[in-house]
Order: sequence, then structure tokens, then C-alpha cells
Amino acid sequence: MSNKDWKAPFHYEKIKLDSVQIDKDKRAKNMGATLKRIWAYLSRQKGMLFLVILMVIFSSGLGLLGPYLIGMAIDDYIVTQETNGLGTLLVGLIFVFLFHSLAIFLQNFWMIGIAQNTVFDLRKDLFEQFHRLPISYFDKRQHGELMSRLTNDIDNVNNTLNQSVIQIFSSVLTLAGTLIVMLILSPILTVVTLVIVPLMFYAMKWITSRTGPLYKLQQKHLGEVNGYVEEIVSGQHVVKTYSQEDKVIRAFETRNAELKRTGFWAQMIAGLTPKIMNMLNFLSFGLIALAGGLLAIYSNQELVTVGIIVIFTEYARQFTRPLNELSNQFNILLSAIAGAERVFNVMDEEKEERDEENARELTETAGHVIFDEVQFAYEKETIIDRVSFEAKPGETVAFVGHTGAGKTTIINLISRFYNYDAGKITLDGVDIKDITRSSLRKQMAFVLQDTFLFHGTIRENIRYGKLNATDKEVEQAAKDANAHDFITKLPNGYDTILDQSGSGISQGQKQLLTIARALIASPSILILDEATSNIDTITELKIQEALTRLMEGRTSFVIAHRLNTVKEADTIIMLEYGKIIEKGSHDELIKQKGAYYNLHESQLLEQAN
Repeated sequence: MSNKDWKAPFHYEKIKLDSVQIDKDKRAKNMGATLKRIWAYLSRQKGMLFLVILMVIFSSGLGLLGPYLIGMAIDDYIVTQETNGLGTLLVGLIFVFLFHSLAIFLQNFWMIGIAQNTVFDLRKDLFEQFHRLPISYFDKRQHGELMSRLTNDIDNVNNTLNQSVIQIFSSVLTLAGTLIVMLILSPILTVVTLVIVPLMFYAMKWITSRTGPLYKLQQKHLGEVNGYVEEIVSGQHVVKTYSQEDKVIRAFETRNAELKRTGFWAQMIAGLTPKIMNMLNFLSFGLIALAGGLLAIYSNQELVTVGIIVIFTEYARQFTRPLNELSNQFNILLSAIAGAERVFNVMDEEKEERDEENARELTETAGHVIFDEVQFAYEKETIIDRVSFEAKPGETVAFVGHTGAGKTTIINLISRFYNYDAGKITLDGVDIKDITRSSLRKQMAFVLQDTFLFHGTIRENIRYGKLNATDKEVEQAAKDANAHDFITKLPNGYDTILDQSGSGISQGQKQLLTIARALIASPSILILDEATSNIDTITELKIQEALTRLMEGRTSFVIAHRLNTVKEADTIIMLEYGKIIEKGSHDELIKQKGAYYNLHESQLLEQAN
């Protein structure tokens, strides 16, 4: 590492550390709350935890008994050269070490099971929370960063539960037991051993005060890197289309460098712990050997015997080892808490509004939708302003207008991804707020401009619209969507595996599959968002034919950018800045020679050129 590389990260993280440490009280409070919530998950397995604690107590006791028996062997048999009973003691010592090893194995085995079950519950709850959050939450965040909460952050918690819980509890017990036995054997040597404790305390205080904020930054930067990678991989086609490879590589290098700097200093400072502890261990051994030897010589082994000195050298190691483990595990614990906080932050996000208390299940609908002076604002900015229109059963209503006019927002209000602020939206005369969201959306199907296919077979992707659909129903939906012919020409037909991007089939073919998915759902209300854009002419004709079948007898809402796709709509609504400026059929709006007419003529001119 060059001189420049060495200095830059320190200066960078020093600035970052200062900003993180501004609110120490809040950080400490969050840490306690996070630990309490983790414990709430762990306590679901109280029986197994009790067994683990029992084995930890058992192994800690046996760990103290072993050195004591060795000291007894030296004083009672080796120094006195008495061999009668030595064999029994040695056999007992062997059993102590065997049962000590067995206890450690069992506590680790059971704790791994507890940790896996805990993380299973944590990951399940987080994934379920993702599905309870409103659409607006995902609109404002990188999906890769959210994925990092479900993978990296929870894995961090998992690793800590596997390693730290037992070691922390075992270290505390060993520390307390060792101290008690040492005081009984020799208070003088105990004081000598404790000389290093203040040095350990201040060293660890200095280390942990820096590693805590650094671990938080490391998790934050890791999430940002994951989010950026997911975004760029998903948008690779756009990156290459505009030849922006160098730009995104430089942007990634910047984020990666931030992660490297934070990780370097977090690991480097945390790595000081074993070095300092080893140095203090050697210092402790030296002090005990020196003090014990002097006491044994000048008191003629009345104050301290050779056996006690041997016991103390081993206990000194057992005394400093728990301190060492506690300091190491505290660093790991800080890293896990940083990850757990990020997980719990998502869990604490406000969920999608609950259905009203008297909301009813919608089993069927004619699809009669009325907007009555509807208003909606997003983050204090008015998006929809006193919009009124009616869509009778089986009619098609198209929304046109420039980007940001409010077309998509109206669709989001109909499907209750957002709740309107004023006015009223009714379905068959019932306010949609009095209908449960899930039953309302079950009556709808969406065919969007950006097709989305799940990893799985074509059959599974179509069946997603109706999970209990038979193979025959799936194939009929594909035929009605004009997709059957191209599916049967694929090597594995309906069992062809597709990934999320639908690689291996064209954009038009993907759209036909989404139409088949909508057809099999048999919705009463249909929402189309420029479903034929960026499609070749021949495929567009197939899609239009399939959409005609799909829209037949259903109330349809169409978002259109190309006006030639909505000429047959019963009502065309021209929006501008969230307001309706024109409304009528295609022929009526053309005769008015207003905004719709001008937009229509400009598109004709573009096509001609």
C-alpha cells in the first residue's frame, strides 16, 4: 500500500467518524433496543437455550477443574514423590478433558441450530415486511440496497449468533470462576494478575469506540455497492446503448473505494485486539512467574507452592483469554448490530395502510368506475387536481398527455397503491376505500410497457395469473394471446425455462406472455400501459389482436403515448399537470381542434418524417 493510500483512508474516515459520533446517546439507545429485539427472536427457543447455557456452565466448570487437578498433582505427588493415588488423579483428569470437549461440542451444535432458526425467522419476517410496504417505499430506494438487508446484513447477524453468544456467556462465567478460585488460592498472585486489567480496559475502550461507527459505515457502503451493482446489471442494455461503460465503471470504483477505506480501517483497528491481548498475556505470565518464584523462595513455599504457581499461570491464561474473547466478540457484535439495525429499520417502516375496519371482500364486479372531484398530493405536491370521469362496464377509457401529466397516478389510485386525499372513487357505487385492497386487485389485471417475467418455465409464468389453472387453461390462454405458436416452436415448449429478463425470446413475445397471464386471470378491470410500444409491426398486430380479445367485455383503462393505439376508446381523457383539459371520443376531440388535436397532428408529422 502506497503512502498516499495509507493516509487518504484515515483522513476520509476521520471526517466520517466525526459525523457518526455526533449523537452518541442515540447510538447507544439504538444498540440496546436492537439487542433487545434480537433477544426476542432468540427467546422463542428457550428450551434449547437452557440446554446451551447448561453446557456452557458445565464446560466452564470443567475448564477450571483441569488446571486445579494439575496443580494438585504437582504439589501432592510430584514434589513429594508420592505415587499412590496419582494414577486415579490422572484418569480423573482425562475424564475432565473428555467431558469438557463433549460439552463444548454440544453447546456449539445446539447453538448453531438456534442461530439458524433465529435467522430463518428474521429473514422470513423481513421478506414478509417487503410485501407489506407501500409501492412508494420501493420507488424511492435502490432495490439492490434493499436486497443487501435480506442477505448481507442478516448473514452478519447469523455469523455473530453462531460465534459470539456462546463465547460471550462462556467468557463471563470463566472470568468470574477463575477470579474466585484465584482469590482462594493466593490473593497476592491474584492482585499481580489483575494489574493488566486496567490496561486491557483502556485498550479495548479505544478500539471499540472506533470500530463501532466504522462497522456501521462498512454495512452502509456495502449496501450502496450492492444497490449500484444490481441497478447497473439490470440496466446493462441501456449502459451499452449509450456507451457509458467507462462512466459506470468510474462510479463503481468510487463506491468500491469507499467500502475499501471503511473496511480497511474497521478491520485494521479491530485487528489490534489480538496483538494487544497477546502482549498483555506475556506480560501477565512474566509477572506471575517472577512474583510467584520470589514468594516461593522467600516464604519457603508457605505462601505459594510450585503447584499454585503452575495453576496461576494456566488461570492467568484463562483469565486473559475471556477478556480477549470478550473484546473480539464485542467487535463482531458491533458489526452484527449495525446490520441488525438496518434490518429492523425496514421492519419499522410504515406499512401499507390497513383496510378500513368495515372494508368488505369483493367477489365480483361489473367494472363501473366513477371518479368524482378526486385530488391527490405526493409529498405536498399536487399530482391530481379535481379529476372527474366515468367508466361504464365494458368501456375503454384512455389517458393521454405529456410525461408527468398524472396518467400513471390515476391508475395507482384505481388499484389503491395510493389513497386519494379528497373527492371519491367508486366501483359499482361503492367507495373503493370500503373494499379490501387484495380483493380489489384480484379483479384487475395489468399489462405494462416494461414486461416482467419470473425465473421459471413459460407455463409457470402464465399460470401466475391463476395459480390453480390447469395445463389446458394455460394453453388456451396462450392461444388467445397469440403466443401458442411461438411457444410450441421452442425446444422445450411450455416447459422452456426463462429468467427474469426473459432472455431467449423477443420483447414482443414477452408481451404476449404477459397478455396470456392477464387472460388466464379473467379480470373484470384491465389496465394497459402502452403495451405495444417498441414492438415491430407484425408483432404489434398480434398484440393488438390479443388485446382486443382481452378487453372484450371488460372495463379497460389505457395509458397511451401513441394516439393511434387509442382511437377506438370510448373515452379519451387529455391530462395536463394533473387536470383534465379535454375529454371525449377520438372524433369529438379531433373536431374540437384543441390540445388533443395538436398532439395528434404533431405525431402524424413525426411519422411522416
